[in-house]
Amino acid sequence: MNGILCVNKPQDFTSFDVVAKLRGILQMKRLGHGGTLDPMATGVLPVFVGNATKACDIMPDNTKSYRAAFRLGAVSDTQDVWGEVRELSDKAVSREDIEAVIPDFMGKIMQLPPMYSAVQVNGQRLYDLARQGIEVERQPREIEVESLMLESYDSVSRQGALSIVCGKGTYIRTIISDIGDKLGCGGIMTSLVRTSSGGFTLDDCHSFEEIQQARDEERLEELILPIERVFEKLPKLRLGEAQTRMYRNGVKLDISKLRDIRSGVEQYGVYGFDGGFIGTASANFETGELRVGKNLG
Repeated sequence: MNGILCVNKPQDFTSFDVVAKLRGILQMKRLGHGGTLDPMATGVLPVFVGNATKACDIMPDNTKSYRAAFRLGAVSDTQDVWGEVRELSDKAVSREDIEAVIPDFMGKIMQLPPMYSAVQVNGQRLYDLARQGIEVERQPREIEVESLMLESYDSVSRQGALSIVCGKGTYIRTIISDIGDKLGCGGIMTSLVRTSSGGFTLDDCHSFEEIQQARDEERLEELILPIERVFEKLPKLRLGEAQTRMYRNGVKLDISKLRDIRSGVEQYGVYGFDGGFIGTASANFETGELRVGKNLG
């Protein structure tokens, strides 16, 4: 089996836990996941199966979307409801107040990684230091928030939900915490569902029970999505028979002889003469060559 198996990650499982459980169900070791989810989060976790594991680190689309529930008037050490609440505020906040600050958290912005995160500082994971009660200086990182909408909000309970579309490395609970700080009352995340990742949605996902049943009924292949789905946003570059043979052997091809090359477009998904997906490549217009990217087969 080679391809993508999308899992609807249950709460209290780490992304590694999901891969470990699937190794038992599928009875194979070559598995990897695309995009870590915190244990308390649920939702879309693409799992790469077999040869597809080579694509884990070259996904061209790192866009993710989330639905995050929150509560204002509280600050916790983990920026969510599962941490230790350290501050409380009874400040009243209206829907209009929240919508007024939302634009400040859209586009390319700088975000300070939370202490309870997998970010490494001097070779140590921040969450390992946080569990020892150690807080260290962190450097803000640029993130991109494509869309941020207030889906619902109750001004009495000061609870609501946000819909977020963002790029790689974005901490949703930090966005909520920063919004709370901006409003002068604090804020914590109370639940998080990843609704899409790398072009895959909840509709593509399966539970452990569904995967187990498919294995028992010997129809696991029905759940495996083709690796091409990961690269479908890249322009397609189709090779002839001789070109396919040369490309698979690592030969740089003359882009002037490739019919699908587009002026100014560098990245491509490469398909062999038989229509099968091979991998990725980049066109170097200065040298006139097609550079081999990462081949999957």
